[in-house]
Amino acid sequence: MQSTETLLSLYEQKFGNNNFSLNPSGLYEPVKHIMSMKGKKIRPLLLMMSSDLFGGNVEQALNPAFAMELFHNFTLVHDDIMDNADIRRGIPTVHKLFGINTGILAGDVMLAYAYKYLIDIPVQTIPEVLRIFNKTAIEIFEGQQMDMDFEKREDVSETEYLKMIEYKTSVLLACSLQIGALLAGANNANQKKIYDFGINLGLAFQIKDDYLDTFGESEKVGKRIGGDILQNKKTYLLISALHKAKGKQLNELRALLQHENEEEKIAGVKNLFNALGVKVDTEKRMDELYATARESLQSVDVKAEQKARLLKLAQDVHRRDF
Repeated sequence: MQSTETLLSLYEQKFGNNNFSLNPSGLYEPVKHIMSMKGKKIRPLLLMMSSDLFGGNVEQALNPAFAMELFHNFTLVHDDIMDNADIRRGIPTVHKLFGINTGILAGDVMLAYAYKYLIDIPVQTIPEVLRIFNKTAIEIFEGQQMDMDFEKREDVSETEYLKMIEYKTSVLLACSLQIGALLAGANNANQKKIYDFGINLGLAFQIKDDYLDTFGESEKVGKRIGGDILQNKKTYLLISALHKAKGKQLNELRALLQHENEEEKIAGVKNLFNALGVKVDTEKRMDELYATARESLQSVDVKAEQKARLLKLAQDVHRRDF
């Protein structure tokens, strides 16, 4: 088993310069911009770690690992355009720096390159890898539409929200893990278990993102705190608050959602979240999902010591403050 540091080093040696010193520069400079942002590289790392877990050749996992990171960043470029976001990881978003049209095109070419790297694998594995990846891509696009639809509704349930974030966030983590396992020759049962681990880890991961957007520190998170509140995004916190608030508190929350002063809106909604116990409830839900993820990983049929690095990564993701 190779260490996390070794896997990341292999990845950075091959893709550290992002492989995008191409023309026309007007297309590829925006790609280099987002791919050079400081990110957690969770998806490529999960793919490589999963391949290594099942005794695979990590060198063969590098190209699809890069494909996962390309696809993820493609979705970020388009999400930022749809959300009209100015900052990503502490620096200007692609469309803010290069314009909306260029941002759309840069995202499109990243999607194409994701497929280019994804299928640079042993030929016999290509059909199944493409099946898994295409299913995942469709679910992510469906999740994005759900997210946008929810902005117009007040009656979004927790179940609906969890399905939306499963599609928007979890499935790509799970896909990365399953592809890594598949490339290593893992059986279907173990592929299913490692996929389930990714789904529940992703749910905890996204709820943590919601939490940090409201209760994190701007310097660590790399963006303005309260952005989701300003957009009235149906996060786990807001959905919980809308279901728990009654009478005066519900009227106050509804009024705040229409409030025009940004700082007052953020402060007021955060105060209500605390008063309603939403902050504590969200922390509890994250812990439950993380525990379920751990159970799925523990059930994978390999030696316990081989799963230690993935468990540590899951713990780091769960406890992060950025």
